[in-house]
Amino acid sequence: MAATRACQFLAGSSVMSTSGNSGRDRGVSLSRRMAVSTEQISSAATTTTSFVENGRLSEKKTKRRKEESELISNVYWNLDEMTEENRKKLKDYFEECKDLIRSDGGPPRWFSPLECGSHTPDSPLLLFLPGIDGTGLGLIRHHHKLGKIFDLWCLHIPAKDRTSFADLVKLVERTVRSECERSPGRPIYLVGESLGGCIALDVAARNPDIDLVLILANPATSFNRSQLQSLIPLLELIPDQLLLNLPYMLNLVSGDPLRMAWENVVKGLLPLQNVGVISSQDLLGMPQVLADMLPRETLLWKLQLLKSASASANSHLHAVKVQALILCSGKDQLLPSQEEVQRLRRMLPKSEIRLFEESGHFLFLEDDVDLVTSIKGASFYRRGKYLDYVSDYIPPTPYEFKKIYESNRWVVAATSPVMLSTLEDGEVVRGLAGIPSEGPVLYVGYHMLLGFELAPMVIQFFMERNILLRGIAHPMMFFRLREGNMVDLAAFDTFRLMGAVPVSGPNFYKLLSSKSHVLLYPGGVREALHRKGEEYKLFWPERSEFVRMASRFGTKIVPFGVVGEDDVGELVFDYNDQMHIPPLRSFIKELTEESVQLRTDANGEVSNQDVHLPGVLPKLPGRFYYYFGKPIETEGRKQELRNSEISQELYLHVKSEVERCMAYLKEKREKDPYRNLLPRLLYRATHGFTAEVPTFEL
Repeated sequence: MAATRACQFLAGSSVMSTSGNSGRDRGVSLSRRMAVSTEQISSAATTTTSFVENGRLSEKKTKRRKEESELISNVYWNLDEMTEENRKKLKDYFEECKDLIRSDGGPPRWFSPLECGSHTPDSPLLLFLPGIDGTGLGLIRHHHKLGKIFDLWCLHIPAKDRTSFADLVKLVERTVRSECERSPGRPIYLVGESLGGCIALDVAARNPDIDLVLILANPATSFNRSQLQSLIPLLELIPDQLLLNLPYMLNLVSGDPLRMAWENVVKGLLPLQNVGVISSQDLLGMPQVLADMLPRETLLWKLQLLKSASASANSHLHAVKVQALILCSGKDQLLPSQEEVQRLRRMLPKSEIRLFEESGHFLFLEDDVDLVTSIKGASFYRRGKYLDYVSDYIPPTPYEFKKIYESNRWVVAATSPVMLSTLEDGEVVRGLAGIPSEGPVLYVGYHMLLGFELAPMVIQFFMERNILLRGIAHPMMFFRLREGNMVDLAAFDTFRLMGAVPVSGPNFYKLLSSKSHVLLYPGGVREALHRKGEEYKLFWPERSEFVRMASRFGTKIVPFGVVGEDDVGELVFDYNDQMHIPPLRSFIKELTEESVQLRTDANGEVSNQDVHLPGVLPKLPGRFYYYFGKPIETEGRKQELRNSEISQELYLHVKSEVERCMAYLKEKREKDPYRNLLPRLLYRATHGFTAEVPTFEL
């Protein structure tokens, strides 16, 4: 079948067929949603509303006061009223499966859901390879979101089809090769679930010359160690005349027909997180849908297919060199997935793992699993041969941001951050009214211990000013030189989802050229992992690293200071203490060697980039204070700042402004009646949990 020349498009019971055209010709030319050059996300997702007209405050004080009190009308502000994204339910999956099975027949074929037609012309192709169900509807809960950034094709394998595993691999391979010829500069994504994961691995092994990205969900490479194997001899012995269906077969292998059949159907074949929200009437009908989807002879064939697929994929693992994101369920009832993903990570050199502790085998049907979020968080989305952290970046959706906010809500509530900014006339005001609206803007400041200040600051900028801060981060958050003891990369998914990029000259250039709002900490790791008695001390390089680049694009530089780390914890076991203990000294050396080394040619303490985890004794939370100084203009100074002496002078001025901001905050916080936690709790008890707690007089 020439899958790339004749595709059938299905969505539920709706069918739209084409002939003679590849699915890639179907892309609707729409501008990228939320891809705003200034990194500001508009309330209508296509336009940008400015907090202050033309990025400037009015000279009239009355108008300025009014504008200061305004909040941007954007979807990120009222998070409590935000509902879940437009996703289909598990019930929709079974309903559409019934419609598909009812009109089933013919060979395996590709289809593209009708709701996936809004992708842009430069979107990469994503081929979904189904698991044991074979319907191709396994991504039904993700179609709408995937369709915005991918050209999505799904493989449907009819229940009565008996195509061998080798032929399924060849079918997918023909499609991959054909589409690679049509768009040679773009990657092709293979998303394989269970059986589909084995197909994806074989296709990748057979086509090392093609740019593929694999996303494997509970791949069936562990079939030979699963309980499913025991079903094969039993199914082979049962005569066809009994017409046994799937639920009854599960009864036979369970021992207790009534209790165990129900347990196996629910736990093994239904998403665990969804069972509690399905009505009893719907749940009673689901085993019959599964029986129609997998009658006895089909189930036997699929299990034999899994056996051959597992053997083939395992024999070719050594040849797979492409990127692979392996998604693993913590409660997979059908396959030993947790053990298997660790083996696959050792076998696949460019693989990463994401674990979903509470999910069952059919991962993509779970409530708390969002494939697009996982792809973005792992930095696996790209449109070209190489990942571009700036042009390939997709800002978080409102619901994604809500989930991030909820996971950090306790930090914001406990520290009750006070943010001050400086207007054009030099007046200091509470809030972010003094922050420039138009990019590029470079925020340069002090890095608290372990980066405590990041979450409240990034969240507040996004909610109050609709500004996405693109942080320049250490490469350890993005990749490793080798596997070892470093914290898993999944721990940094939120940073990447919110736009962080690895530090490099090209990334800095691209961010400023795209008029982004960029967050830079010149002190880097040394400042964030400072020693006892070094809080609020800057560890900046002796020579300027950012002034000339900033002036090249007329960037506004906003110096800022932040204090409060000494009110939330006490550093009791620092780098110097750990280096006196031989085992810990060796451990620090191993950790440091796992990541890219920065500033190897620098002098002084800033060159000490050893990675370690300080021991911090928590305190009853105090308060975080942020002070953003008056923006420093570089517009029109490009030629002037090429002079190294003038550039160095501006660099030292920025540094002194950061120190001045911190000195101001340390002095003023002494007069804050709500600096301690108890007064803030009492205030919110009487004024409401969301009420803004007052602070010192400005």
